Amino acid sequence: MLTSLQNPLVKQIRKLHQAKERHDRQVFLLEGTHLLSEACAVNYPLETVCCTSAWQERYPQLWQTATERAQRIELVSPEVLKALATTVQPDGVVAIAPRSQLPTPVTPNPGLLLALETIQDPGNLGTTIRTATAASAAGLWVSSDSVDLDHPKVLRASAGQWFRLPMAVSGDLKVLVQACQAGGMQVVATVPNTNLTYWQLDLRLPTLILLGNEGAGLSADLVALADKQVKIPLSQGVESLNVAIAAALILYEAERQKN
Repeated sequence: MLTSLQNPLVKQIRKLHQAKERHDRQVFLLEGTHLLSEACAVNYPLETVCCTSAWQERYPQLWQTATERAQRIELVSPEVLKALATTVQPDGVVAIAPRSQLPTPVTPNPGLLLALETIQDPGNLGTTIRTATAASAAGLWVSSDSVDLDHPKVLRASAGQWFRLPMAVSGDLKVLVQACQAGGMQVVATVPNTNLTYWQLDLRLPTLILLGNEGAGLSADLVALADKQVKIPLSQGVESLNVAIAAALILYEAERQKN
């Protein structure tokens, strides 16, 4: 059992709290029973799993599955586990997994894709991923200046659905837009002021929905490329909606139209 915070593995995992270290090593942190269970359910590769003996006893089946999947398994003391986690009250397990193992969204696509520009809040991105999966979206793209797809808070906010949605980072969303249009998809920009409301769209068609961050919205370049612009009506004095809520409204309108 690892009990020292000076252990080399413990030091390595603690460094992964920083984005630069995660990027350099091309790995990310999986924290908590639910995320580990979801990762195992879809056979996501695992490098290292660290857990307390109490967690091992509480989840023997998941422990066995993780042992079969991970390259390395370590029992650690509760004090070490707390140091490894980014959460205040970890539930007993932390794992390391390789980045970029998710399927990339098929583009162009016969379904509905989301493209998010400059999303900085990891909770918003994680909630959008959770919602997109629930509403049967075909995939999600984020711009390269957005928060990391595998940021620990994104993973937690996705409630495990992170592993079930094709996702990728786009170095240039304009190129993505043009590729979708060339493949016959309609590209729709969400903007604050326009005549068309989102429920007036035919979302049964192959569609790429463009969503910007809450503060600045979409860039003018992306809005200009879109085939259509739509708004979500807001009461007087309300400037904008959380991007995850905006995504949910459009995604479920698409589901309503299809069904």
